Formats: sequence, C-alpha cells, structure tokens
Amino acid sequence: MKKILFTITLLHTLVFANTSTDTTNKQISDTKALIEELQAKLKRLEDSKTTQKQKYEALALIKKRKIEEFKTHTEFGFASTQGNTKTTAYNLDTKIEKAFNKHQLTLMGDVEYASDKGEATKDKYFLEFNYGYKLNKKLYLEYIAGYKFDGFSGYDYRAYTGPGLKYKAIEADIHNLELSSALLMSTDKKESETDAYNYTSWRAKLEYSWQVLKNLKFAETFTYRTDVTKTDDYFVDSKTAFTSKISDIFSVGLNYKIDYVNMPDIGKQRTDKTLSANLIADF
Repeated sequence: MKKILFTITLLHTLVFANTSTDTTNKQISDTKALIEELQAKLKRLEDSKTTQKQKYEALALIKKRKIEEFKTHTEFGFASTQGNTKTTAYNLDTKIEKAFNKHQLTLMGDVEYASDKGEATKDKYFLEFNYGYKLNKKLYLEYIAGYKFDGFSGYDYRAYTGPGLKYKAIEADIHNLELSSALLMSTDKKESETDAYNYTSWRAKLEYSWQVLKNLKFAETFTYRTDVTKTDDYFVDSKTAFTSKISDIFSVGLNYKIDYVNMPDIGKQRTDKTLSANLIADF
C-alpha cells in the first residue's frame, strides 16, 4: 500500500511540474513576443520621427535658400505722343535684395522723367541703400543712406544717412507688415539758398502688402521724415500699388505716388502726384 501511495504521489508531482513548466515556457514565449512587438513599434516611431525631422530640415533649408536668393524687382512704364503734341514720359522703379546669414542688403532706385516738345517737365531720381542685421526673428538693426534729386521741386538735392530699427510685425501668406524707425543726419539744398541745411531728422516707414486674390496684390509704402528741432519741416512719400501676375516672372501694375514737402521752396507747390501703369519683372 505504501508503495502504491508513493508511486501516485510521485506521478502527481511529475505531472504538476510538467504542467508548471509548460505554463512558464508559454509565459516566457508570450513575453518575448510582446517585447518584439514593442521593439517593432518603437522602431517604427523612431523611423517616423526621423522622417518628420528630415522633412522639417529640408523645408528649413529650402526656406533659407529662398530667403538668401538674389532678388530683383523692376517696374517700367513708358508713354509717348507724336503729332500736335510731342511728349515723352517714363518711370523706372527697382529694388535689389541679397541676404546671407544674419545680414541683408537692399538697394532701391526710382527714376521719373517727362518732356514736352523736347523740354524736360519732370526730372526726378532717388537712390537708397539699406543694410540690415537680424537681431532676432522679428527685429533688425539697420543702417540707411539715401539721396534724392528733383529738378522741379526747388531742391537741388536731399540726402540722409544714419541707423535705425526695423520690426516685422506681420509675416503671413496673405498679409505682411514692416515698421521701421531711424535717426538720420540730413542735408537739404534749396535752389533759392546758397548754403545747404544740415540737421538731424527722424524717419518712420511703413510697408504693407495684402494678397487680395490669388492673382491680385495690394501694397502700400508710406514714409515720413521730419527735422527733430523744427517739426513743421517734414516730407511725406507714399506709394500705393495694385499688381497682377501674368506669368512666373512678369506682372502688370498700377501705381499712385505722392511726394509731399511741407515747406517747399519759393514758388513751388507742396505736392507732386504721379499715376502710372507699369510692366513688372521679378526674378
């Protein structure tokens, strides 16, 4: 009897041990499968993260290259009449930009000329150089130098140079707004005066653009400059423009310019206004 009980107990122990071993092996197998599945998921996440990072890096590189491109914007308008009246008029407005690292160079020029029967009735040109240094995403430190000649305004020339700040208030696909302020050393030479007038001036400038439609853009540039010690001696320049794309490079535009002098020379009017239709090239 004792032998039978011993045998039964031994068999029960062996069966239980075998069952326990099978269960343990199954748990180990399931755990390994779970670990492999988690590792596969982790790898997929890491690959996805790497791909997303690569996309961001590629987009950032494309944007950087686009910003640092050499850009030119040129507007040209021309009109001529022959017969009882013989008139010629043209205007050329250009802007050249180059950015690299934190530096930005801008050169702007504006020429307006008109004649009637060979005699000039308008002779005006303007040139401005601007150097900008990027302090952060929105703010730029600037240095400005400008020169303006207008043969019919009563001024032989107006010149200025000095430092300033530019703030990019809005940067979006539809709207863009830049505000700038500068303290300038200025020189004005009037035709009626022997000596040039040297003074310190303050300039504020607003540049706004609005993509009204896919093929229609509105832009406004407004500049105000005044003598800091004689605030009634000031100048205002405004350019309102509508442009429409006709190809990747060319556009057509309608511009309205106002050139205002609050204290003009003797016998001269305060305001010059110019309306022009132009062919525009951007490349």
